Amino acid sequence: MADTQTLSAPVLRPAAPARRFGLLAPYFGTPANSLVSLLSIAFIFLGAKLAFGWLFIDAVFHGDAADCKASSGACWPFVAEKLRYMVFGFYPFEEQWRPLVTLLVLLASCLVSMMPRFWSRALLCAWVIAILPLLYVLMAGGFFGLSDVPTTKWGGLPLSFMLSFVGLACALPLGIGLALARASSLPAIRVLAVGFIEIVRGVPLISILFMATVMLPLFMPAGVTVDKLLRAQVAIILFASAYIAEIVRGGLQDVPKGQFEAGYSLGLHYWQVMRKIVLPQALKKVIPPMVGLFIGFFQDTTLVTIVGLLDFLDTVRSALRDPEWQGIAVLEGYVFAAAVYFAFSALMGIYSRFLEQHFRITHA
Repeated sequence: MADTQTLSAPVLRPAAPARRFGLLAPYFGTPANSLVSLLSIAFIFLGAKLAFGWLFIDAVFHGDAADCKASSGACWPFVAEKLRYMVFGFYPFEEQWRPLVTLLVLLASCLVSMMPRFWSRALLCAWVIAILPLLYVLMAGGFFGLSDVPTTKWGGLPLSFMLSFVGLACALPLGIGLALARASSLPAIRVLAVGFIEIVRGVPLISILFMATVMLPLFMPAGVTVDKLLRAQVAIILFASAYIAEIVRGGLQDVPKGQFEAGYSLGLHYWQVMRKIVLPQALKKVIPPMVGLFIGFFQDTTLVTIVGLLDFLDTVRSALRDPEWQGIAVLEGYVFAAAVYFAFSALMGIYSRFLEQHFRITHA
């Protein structure tokens, strides 16, 4: 009987491709997969070889426009000569230490704020009372002997960071409020929230910026003007808040109803249930799409050029139009801009994964 059972038991054998190729089985397990993989490797190798040759081997690292004209590689002297303009724009040359300090203070403050050990009300108060006013004073001047610099001369990388950071920091609480209003049981509040979200999400950001620049002054009293930078900042805040509201609403819907009922059974009122039980769970669930939205809006600040503000990408375009380098440096500025955008976008992606591990949403 035992022999019969032994003979009739199925024999499990590993698949041949998995045994022969191991982890490479999905790529070389069949002839078709092998062909596609080899062609892909060949194209990647060819592209990497051409890019490496243009970036480094045939590139010019020292000299001027005449030296670059005789070379078929990248012209890095252009980036070295135009670096300060691409980073700071039309900000007065002798005062460019101020936007540099502003950028360093902003990045250092963001780095500290990203550490969970410092998350507290004191950190929020520090941003509102000390950090943001300090950044504005450094850029605008008018205090402590600093000369006045109008916002029309702000530009480059500091402007891009300030528009994206301040815009998203202000849009986050507004978006959470809109998400709660849309999920409210009060019809009037829900209709207003739905109307705002759908209208804003139904038009592109460039139209919101255009309306903030052209249409808003028409509704202001005679003699009253609003700073162009402030108008662009408000437009970004309103636009981002509508998208944040929908992301947060998705997180709220994923919280089990039992969490609401458990909070109410403990005697907590609506706002206590939301603040202590529901919102912490909902926000943890939407970290990946939220960071993806932040990366997108950091890159979309380039659209402020329509209102006459020169962000980082637009200063790069302006530098490429210099007659001395026109036709010689064509891609170098864009490569530099792409490297900067990629670096900060990658850092935000890394921080997103850190938050997921910190809140135990995913496992390392």
